[in-house]
Amino acid sequence: MKGVFSVFRFYINASIHVAFAVLALFWITVLEFELEVPTALWLFVFFGTITGYNFVKYAKVAGLHHRSLAQSLRAIQVFSALSFAVLFFSVFYLKINTLLVAIGFGLFTFFYAVPLLKRKNLRTLSGLKIMIVALVWAGVTIMVPVVEDGMSLTNDFFIAFLQRFLLVIVLTIPFEIRDLAFDRLKLQTLPQRLGVLKTKILGAAFLVVILMLEGFKDVFSTAQLYALIVLVLFCGIALMVSKKEQSRYFASFWIESIPIVWLLSWCLFRHFLA
Repeated sequence: MKGVFSVFRFYINASIHVAFAVLALFWITVLEFELEVPTALWLFVFFGTITGYNFVKYAKVAGLHHRSLAQSLRAIQVFSALSFAVLFFSVFYLKINTLLVAIGFGLFTFFYAVPLLKRKNLRTLSGLKIMIVALVWAGVTIMVPVVEDGMSLTNDFFIAFLQRFLLVIVLTIPFEIRDLAFDRLKLQTLPQRLGVLKTKILGAAFLVVILMLEGFKDVFSTAQLYALIVLVLFCGIALMVSKKEQSRYFASFWIESIPIVWLLSWCLFRHFLA
């Protein structure tokens, strides 16, 4: 049992689970717009997420304690290096425009951890943390596959991008509630500025907007709508039960599983309503 838990802990700490969450959102975009993208892009998104997240989480720690790293952190470093190798080789099979867009969002990730101005990184800029995360996730999971496919930027694209942006904000709220005891006040996260209750209300309002925006799309899909309703229900429950004192893996496993649940529900509805 101890060995199983060690594997699970590595799965979470090495950002594999969050990479599957990002890949699920990417997959939903492919389904919604019926895109044709190469296998290299799937690898690029998955291993790019692992590389980016582990860089943000562990770069500073590794820099300070590189001679005395714990065994688990060493394993994560090796895994991150292998992930970066796959990421590097995948770029040779992608279009230049795709790479330019991806690099743009990648720079946001880089400067999220590395100081840009006056020893401040983007994460420390007041009120920007959640916006940057939402922008990068929406960009990687919607704009990147659309650009690779060569699809024109339609009305449905912009609506989907806004929906995804708001969704990631909602999914990030439980993390910000959890981190209330640790985040410095100058970060001005939503729970710090509004309080927990008002932040949850704002998140619920975003979910209503996400659902309403579906009605403005030119292409309607019953399976897509039903799956979106499932998503909104799960996110609503997650918001409702989120609190400052959370179980260890509530946010890092259960909240990050919601995009995967959305993808699975979409596939099921597509199968049974076809």
